[in-house]
Amino acid sequence: MDSLLYNDIIRFIRQYKGTSRYCLKTLKAMYPNVSPFTLGSICSFHCQYKMMANHSRIKNRIDVLYERFQQAVAEGQSPGIIIRLAVDIDVCSGLLARSILEYHYIEKDCPDSGKKIPNKTFISQMLKDTTLIKDRDLAIEIYLSTIHDDQYGPVSDTIKNCIGNEYEELLKKKLQELGLAFRDEKNLRARGYDKTPDIKLETPIAVNGFIVNWIESKALFADQKIHNMNLRNQFLSYWNRFGPGLVIYWFGCIDTVLNQVDKRFIVRESFPENITFLNPSLIKAPTLNVDLVQSTY
Repeated sequence: MDSLLYNDIIRFIRQYKGTSRYCLKTLKAMYPNVSPFTLGSICSFHCQYKMMANHSRIKNRIDVLYERFQQAVAEGQSPGIIIRLAVDIDVCSGLLARSILEYHYIEKDCPDSGKKIPNKTFISQMLKDTTLIKDRDLAIEIYLSTIHDDQYGPVSDTIKNCIGNEYEELLKKKLQELGLAFRDEKNLRARGYDKTPDIKLETPIAVNGFIVNWIESKALFADQKIHNMNLRNQFLSYWNRFGPGLVIYWFGCIDTVLNQVDKRFIVRESFPENITFLNPSLIKAPTLNVDLVQSTY
């Protein structure tokens, strides 16, 4: 993606005040020629980045926000109270829902932690299954907030995991169609590797002359910041262990990432077509001159 187009998109996301769901809907209308998956990935990253930047708005005002929530319930306001509060303070509704739920169990009774902050497992269980929340009004509001939020919470996490798994399976299917032998992440971890790529080829291939030993599947859009983070946290480890490889950003990447020259791996936006396969018949065994020496014991 051209850098100017990308900067226009993120500028709109940063200035938009409202839920990420409606932000993405507006982006699709503004940029009909850009893939919805690409827009969704860009929106997801920058909404999460904005969420982290605005997290203090919740932490420093959670008592006031909880009081506003309680007052709205008492007034009989229509469902979606937490969502409207989230829009008002420009944070994700799922994040605000979690904070309100935590504060509720600090103020009420939490069998797990008393007056202390409930542990993450206790809260996560209730976010996933709101029928566990005894307060009916709170349970409904938490449920609506997690369903509405497509960037933060158990629902969005499940969706993102499913998308990631889907593209990994598509990659494996392509490799199988080409007759390439490989080990996936599960196989590699079973052999004791801690950091592993999605695919380790048993026999390397060449893409436009570049040797590829491993392939990493990324069902997202990558700008320079995301790519550098992946480089530090993953790609360098793969290169140190297995040599040069291939990274696929299925939803695209900024032009500076796609066009950069790196001897450790190459970047593509789809599975490459110009592939050279190893031909074992062209490999000649070396001729060894061995002097036989009689050993005596």
